[in-house]
Parts: sequence; structure tokens; C-alpha cells
Amino acid sequence: MIMRVLLAAIIAGLLAGTIASAFQMWRVTPLILAAEVYENKGDTAGTQTGAQASAPEEAQSWAPEDGIERTVYTLLTNSVMGVGFAFILAAVVMFTGRAITLRNGVLWGLAGFVTFSLAPAAGLAPDLPGIPAADLMARQVWWAGTVAATAGGIALIALQDRMALKALGVALIAAPHVIGAPHPANIDSAVPAVLAAGFAANTLAMMALFWIVLGVAMGWSLNRAGTRAET
Repeated sequence: MIMRVLLAAIIAGLLAGTIASAFQMWRVTPLILAAEVYENKGDTAGTQTGAQASAPEEAQSWAPEDGIERTVYTLLTNSVMGVGFAFILAAVVMFTGRAITLRNGVLWGLAGFVTFSLAPAAGLAPDLPGIPAADLMARQVWWAGTVAATAGGIALIALQDRMALKALGVALIAAPHVIGAPHPANIDSAVPAVLAAGFAANTLAMMALFWIVLGVAMGWSLNRAGTRAET
């Protein structure tokens, strides 16, 4: 049983990661490349501080070259992400005892999308290169807390019958947003707002597609594995 679930998770994760990569190269990567142009303009556009402009080239963070190298790294990263999230989904299925099927896979996928993408994005929208951001550790702590609270809230709403527990689930989901996400004091950026908005929207669309494919593929894979085992 465990091997069947793990195999289904690997298949579903690779499929979801591949489809997400195709969407990313089509809709998201061009926006990143456009934003990098503004980020690299430096003092020519009068948008960088003196410290930023004088930073040595070797201190800049590494990034894959445009073209085939970026495509390969994108596919590899999304495939690993897909398998990792598929394992999480498989663990939830086994822990709760709730079956994931081809029919309800979309609902499982949407739950994952809300938990890991939509709820955190409500406080910390996906950012392009060149967009000011708050302290990394503060953002990571808020993101992790939001994911945990949202997952717990969805579990209470979906798995409990008592209204008091469902209300607690709603409160858990809302709590991180009442506390508020960390944001930088200065939000000035050379990147046009239309690029930032397009990036956030397309990134969320990509993650919605990723999670729906993951949920449906998990249901299909488990169904196939179960049918073969019975045969």
C-alpha cells in the first residue's frame, strides 16, 4: 500500500511539475526577464542607491543563463517541487484516511493551492526581481505560519462536524492576515507596476494549474495502482 502511494505521488509530482514548467516558460519567465532589465539598469535610470550601484559583480547572486540552461533548471526545480508536494499530499491522505480519486482530485488540489499559494499570497504577493522586500527570515516565518494555520483551518472545516470547531477553523485561516505580513518600509521600485501585477497573477495561475493537475494525477495514479493490485 505504501509503495503504491509513493509511486503514485512520484508520477503525479513529475507530471504536475512538467506542466507547471511549460506554463512558467510561456507566461511567467518573460515577465522575469523584463523585470531583470529594469533591475540591471542601475544609475542609468537613477533608481539604485550608491551601495547597490557599487556592489562588486562577483557579489551578485548566481542565476542560470537565459535559454536552455534556464529551461532545464526550471523543469528540474518544478519537478522536485512537484514530487515533494505530492509526498505531502500522500501523507495527508494516509493520515486522514480520506481517499483521493480522479473525481475528487480537483478538490484536493484546490485545498493545496489555497494552503500553499493563495493564502500566503494574500499577504506576500509573488515578487519580481527588483521589487523591495522585507527581511527574509521574517517573511519565511510568516509564510510557514500562514501555511500551518490555513492547513489546520481547512482540516477543521472539512473533517469536523461541530460548528464550534468549524468556526475555529475559520479563525485559524484568518489569524495570519489579522497579524499581518512583514513589508519593507520603502516600496519604491524601478519595475513597472503592470509587470509586478502580471507576474503575481500569472504565478498564482501557474500554481493553481500545478495543484489541480497534482490532485487529479494523484487520484488517477492511485486508482490505476489499486486496479492493478486487485487484478
